[in-house]
Amino acid sequence: MLRITILLLFLSIAPAFACTNLIITKGASKDGSVMITYAADSHRRFGYLFHYPAADHKAGDMVDLFHYENGKWLGQIPEVSHTYNVVGLMNEHQVAMGETTFGGLDSLQSQPGALPDYGSLMKLALQRAKTARKAIQIIAELVEKYGYASNGESFSISDKNEAWIMEIIGKGKYEKGAVWVAMRIPDGYVSAHANQARITTFPFQKKNDWSNLKQEVYHSPDVISFAKAHGFYKGADATFSFSDVYNPITFDGARFCDARVWSFFRKVNASIRNNANCTQYALGQLAHGSQFADGSANPNLFCSNRLPLWIKPNAPIDIQLVMATMRDHYEDTPLDMRDGLGAGPWHCPYRWRPMTFEIDSVNYVHERAIATQQTGYSFVAQSRSWLDDIIGGIYWFGVDDADGCVYAPMYASISKIPSSYAFETGSMIEWNDSSAFWVFNLVTNWCYTRYDLIHPEVEKYQSELENRYLLKVAEMDAMANTLLETSPEKARQYLTDYSCNTGNKLVQDWRLFFQYLFMKYMDGNVKESADRQLLDNGNNKGIPKKITHPGYGEEWLRLMMINTGFRFLAPKDKH
Repeated sequence: MLRITILLLFLSIAPAFACTNLIITKGASKDGSVMITYAADSHRRFGYLFHYPAADHKAGDMVDLFHYENGKWLGQIPEVSHTYNVVGLMNEHQVAMGETTFGGLDSLQSQPGALPDYGSLMKLALQRAKTARKAIQIIAELVEKYGYASNGESFSISDKNEAWIMEIIGKGKYEKGAVWVAMRIPDGYVSAHANQARITTFPFQKKNDWSNLKQEVYHSPDVISFAKAHGFYKGADATFSFSDVYNPITFDGARFCDARVWSFFRKVNASIRNNANCTQYALGQLAHGSQFADGSANPNLFCSNRLPLWIKPNAPIDIQLVMATMRDHYEDTPLDMRDGLGAGPWHCPYRWRPMTFEIDSVNYVHERAIATQQTGYSFVAQSRSWLDDIIGGIYWFGVDDADGCVYAPMYASISKIPSSYAFETGSMIEWNDSSAFWVFNLVTNWCYTRYDLIHPEVEKYQSELENRYLLKVAEMDAMANTLLETSPEKARQYLTDYSCNTGNKLVQDWRLFFQYLFMKYMDGNVKESADRQLLDNGNNKGIPKKITHPGYGEEWLRLMMINTGFRFLAPKDKH
């Protein structure tokens, strides 16, 4: 009854639980690269690849700001003299960014007269920053000058050497600007965030020394005093928690949001995997003891069984594991979405929205996993310090549900993008046969209908292509490095041609793959095939060699017959 009461209290203020970021530092990755991921989850988001070419600008030039979510024009601010090439959310200097929205306190959601929203801040920072630290500085200066026109946000910000988490929320009607904290993830560790603010206590800094590479925490100077001035916090400065004050943890924040972080952490760290307190937290069972898990005092009685901000993996993490985690549905955990009646007879790990519902005055929930049907696009940004910037940044990009996407390598220095991934190729309300987004949606939505049967073929082809790309990238790096010795532009063009050709061919191949899958599994049947080709019966007349009828399976048939009375009874065969 207590859990139901908590659920009733917080379902009414649940935000839209969209987006997931994973952060892997240089010392935690198998190859020494820094990686961050981002799933842009929205039922309205069309998956396409942004591209902003490098450009020089004249004094007096202005830049238009458009809202990342609804496309509304927000206003203009002065442009800088030079902007960098940006592909998706990664620039030519290997700086990458991701985000998740946490919302936060209701009174801080709207700021009159503010210009940049979080999407504008990401774009501007990537166009202007050569390092993650510089990106943080740019965001801080922009919101101080022009305000902040979004809800609370967590940012992942990385470059070829460091990875950071930055959390920010506006000051509402009280003042222009925002309060924020940014912390460097210690090298050798990993972190993640998923629509719940994650930074709790932090060492307060006397000043933001942007040139000091040893400084590992930055924050707005009034991050604590603002909360105290407006009654959001009354405790000691030393025990101030950004998350607990500006985005207090609830059942929703644990079960729908931080549970995704838990699912990643438990994959790479046995202590988290075997920790019952962490599992209880992921289930939404919050504790408010007088001490935190590490034994430190909790005088404010904040949630005391939260996940750590970062953890050290038991072994170095490779990019295949990172991609696989973006496809997670809580497999082999207490929240495994392949289980239960909701998964249907073919164990589909998806639940159609809404996430919360009521039956007979009792509230229930569906799980919210990392992989979800409404993803517009996702990426794994890989920054490699041992290579020149023209070669080092790879933006592994996929559209639609990460579980069914193929991450294609887009070098961050390229001068154009594949036409099939471009903004002009279709939209959320306009079909285009050449659109990567619509082609991948054909496969994933077909896959949802009989997941157990169709998804293994998707997974096999997906793995085959991505492994092929990983091998090819090593060749491309070597060739581009040779070209770089004589002509940086030839190296850039070489990588541009590869990225564009790879992306466009992938979409063509995936369209053929859909046609094969549709023919093989239409009408509840399964036609025999080999190497993604349907087999003829030997007479060369286009007649299938063999057709099987997998049906529902005995377990599901038993469930189907419950409460049907005599309707489906049949006489026993007397023969």
